[in-house]
Amino acid sequence: MRTTVDLPDDLIRAAKARAAERGESLKELFTRVLSREVRTPASQREGGSVSLPLVGGAGGPSVDVTNADIEAALAAEDAERYGR
Repeated sequence: MRTTVDLPDDLIRAAKARAAERGESLKELFTRVLSREVRTPASQREGGSVSLPLVGGAGGPSVDVTNADIEAALAAEDAERYGR
């Protein structure tokens, strides 16, 4: 089926470059990307909610993490990464 879509020039240039990198046509790139978008459940797409995997079950060990614990972990990670 043919259709006309008006896309920004910079997006088309980037899409053409990506298609060329992969050795595929622009039509193949659009088909692949749109197919993935349509098949992906709304909850997994950008802006949707994300379900985190849970480990263990009822009656198992629990972990008590406070905001201060998270802040300290992030600060330590920043210090390691950026040499602070």
